[in-house]
Amino acid sequence: MSLLEFLSSVFGWIYFICWSLSFYPQSMLNFSRKSTSGTTVDFPLINCLGFLSYAISNYAFYYSPLIRAQYASRYHGLTPTVQFNDITFALHGLLLSIITTSQYLSPRLWSFTPSKGNKPSRFILGIILGCIVGVIFVIFIVLSSPERNDPSGGGHGWVWLDAIYAISYVKLIVTLIKYTPQVLVNYRNKSTKGWSIVQILLDFTGGVLSIGQQGIDSWLQGDWSGITGNPVKFALGNVSMMYDAVFITQHYVLYKGADGKDGEGEGLLGEGRDEERRIE
Repeated sequence: MSLLEFLSSVFGWIYFICWSLSFYPQSMLNFSRKSTSGTTVDFPLINCLGFLSYAISNYAFYYSPLIRAQYASRYHGLTPTVQFNDITFALHGLLLSIITTSQYLSPRLWSFTPSKGNKPSRFILGIILGCIVGVIFVIFIVLSSPERNDPSGGGHGWVWLDAIYAISYVKLIVTLIKYTPQVLVNYRNKSTKGWSIVQILLDFTGGVLSIGQQGIDSWLQGDWSGITGNPVKFALGNVSMMYDAVFITQHYVLYKGADGKDGEGEGLLGEGRDEERRIE
């Protein structure tokens, strides 16, 4: 094993540890406060969909001979840059996201005080529905293609690799928007109270190492299609770090030490306020 191969492996497992540990601080903070106030269920709920799709696509890229053959045909004989720790990370993230989501959707189960952020926003529910419909649509297209099981990639026809890409893009879509509700909640509350900054610091570290690992793998293969062929993994690190920078700025600069306003945890579109007005 060369030095770069060793570094790739080390980076992979360290980012796996950092990203995996990042799922614990929020659920632990919720448990210690016996409340989810200051946060919204949108983040962990859509994370469940994201990590489910990420686990399925990573499993296919790593274990499926057909998918790997179609990938190699499309990308000049190269193999996917997905590694075993990517699959482990995805399954672990799915489990922890389900647990955290249960703290919002079933607060009585955890003996939590009910919070306004426990109800998913219409925006997030719409994204979830749209992703599911989109993936089903692509799968039907692939099923109608006579070239779907062609190991050579099927020329210009639709193959199962395209279906796996559609599933993997769900994770990319989720990553692009999943932090937005919490950014707005912090902005409305003028505080990050209730939102764990530890998970953000771990997430940022993991993002740096994830991009570093993929860069090393592509360098070793002598072809940067290792990144273009797996855009989801590359985008995950970049997008997450941009959001992390926003949260770090909110926590340590804009709202440092602020306790927040009453009305924390409202939905992305201020749906909690709308409900209160209707009740009044």
